[in-house]
Amino acid sequence: MSDINTLRRRLMAAAAAGAVPAAALGLAFPAHVNAQARPTINGGKPFRIYAITFRGMTDVEKGFSDHFESKKIPVEITYRDLNRDMGRMPGFLDEIRATKPDLIYTWGTSTTLGVVGPFDAVVPGKHITNIPVVFTLVASPTLAKIVPDMKSSGRNVTGVTHVGPTEAQMRAMAQYRPFQTLGVLYTPTERNSVVVLEDIRRIGKEMGFNVVERSFELDAGGRPIGEGSAKFVRQLKEAGAQWLYLPPDSFLGSLAESLIIPAAMQAGLPTFASTEQLMQAGALSGLVSRYYNVGQFTAFKAEQILINKANPSDIPVETLKRFSYQIRMPAARRLNLPPPLPMLSFAELITTEAVIQ
Repeated sequence: MSDINTLRRRLMAAAAAGAVPAAALGLAFPAHVNAQARPTINGGKPFRIYAITFRGMTDVEKGFSDHFESKKIPVEITYRDLNRDMGRMPGFLDEIRATKPDLIYTWGTSTTLGVVGPFDAVVPGKHITNIPVVFTLVASPTLAKIVPDMKSSGRNVTGVTHVGPTEAQMRAMAQYRPFQTLGVLYTPTERNSVVVLEDIRRIGKEMGFNVVERSFELDAGGRPIGEGSAKFVRQLKEAGAQWLYLPPDSFLGSLAESLIIPAAMQAGLPTFASTEQLMQAGALSGLVSRYYNVGQFTAFKAEQILINKANPSDIPVETLKRFSYQIRMPAARRLNLPPPLPMLSFAELITTEAVIQ
């Protein structure tokens, strides 16, 4: 949390110095300007990046910003936050068309689809096609139809995925504790979560395990609500689930520490995290990538576009080369599920209680 607060203080300092348009305040996080930028890059004029986040600032944005600062690349980043409300997107798209930034940064599947649309269903006049887009924190870019192929998007888009291959996650779970039935709790309005669940169903048929699932309820406005979350976890346990898989789901992530994982612990149901955030919320184990490193890698792709003038369609969509297999030992002790001895040779053991950022 301190890292995020530090970033916010930096951003507020930039605002106080006049680096932020007044219109940016209130709607979103203010712009950040790298004051130490090398004057030889872009004539010392900062590249303008318009960044849309889904649920506020994370370590991904810190890594993204720090990459430019460390390389002394002049950037001005204007942050806009959807606050999980896609109804804000049209206003952001209007602002993009009016300000014509050099590059757009999008966080998450829903956000990215809102900006660029599916590759086979782009709507002229609605989606952005004439400004380079670099996405991050997208679980499955091909299944979500953001790109047809990881090697080339075929359009003005590239980015970084943060979730390990679904099959690798399933095998990592089985290596810790073999299972015949997997429980999944997800948000039906989050594309990230839906496409991963579809992949799990397919893999379950191939690997020979059953999938039982529950989805969060929606209110009259179509927004997910947390009511009944603990009940859903118990239902999954009663349906025979031997693991509770936590997909890359922002709404689930907001409830993981306070409701979902405590309910699973009470039911004696081990949890497997697909993201660093969910691991920090207290999951037993997970195959995860560091959000900060994901942000830096995303900035590297943006640098290729801004500095090297690379065409986004020529820049492959990639994930980090390494993932961390993490095990939270206090949770393992409470569940009486010590990791197999061979796993101790490569797993990262977390000895502290959950601390979500």
